[in-house]
Amino acid sequence: MSKVFIALGSNIAPAKGNIDRAVSALNQAGTVIKTANYIISKPEGFADQADFVNTVLLLQTDLKPLPLLKKLKELEASLGRKPTFRNGPRVIDLDILFYEEETINLPDLTIPHKALSEREFVLAPLNEIAPDFIHPVLHKAVSELLKDLMLRKKQSTVKELN
Repeated sequence: MSKVFIALGSNIAPAKGNIDRAVSALNQAGTVIKTANYIISKPEGFADQADFVNTVLLLQTDLKPLPLLKKLKELEASLGRKPTFRNGPRVIDLDILFYEEETINLPDLTIPHKALSEREFVLAPLNEIAPDFIHPVLHKAVSELLKDLMLRKKQSTVKELN
């Protein structure tokens, strides 16, 4: 069984409900071990859309990376995700952040997720459940990556969902 960190996001109502359904559905891919608190974040890349609800969870799975990616895409579709433009609104988004300490560079899959060190909406919930996890390429703990990002940004762009 492998331990995998997965980021979840939604900004189409009911966003929190979509995340709840995705967390439950992810049990089809393995066992959800931990889920961070949900946060609200501003959209990136395309600002004219609703705020996102985000979280990160730890999944224990026997699926290898490519079959896991395929399963995540199937789950997104079953939860109502439709193809749209890059950074556009979505019912659900499921991204593999880390798969154990593996590094994978394929056309359809990059692990660790290439943008995670620049995304507070990923690092903040990831830091809640795995602050000491070491990024296998950057060789820094998640807590350090978040601290570094906040020093560059100067101001948080996320808040906890009440």
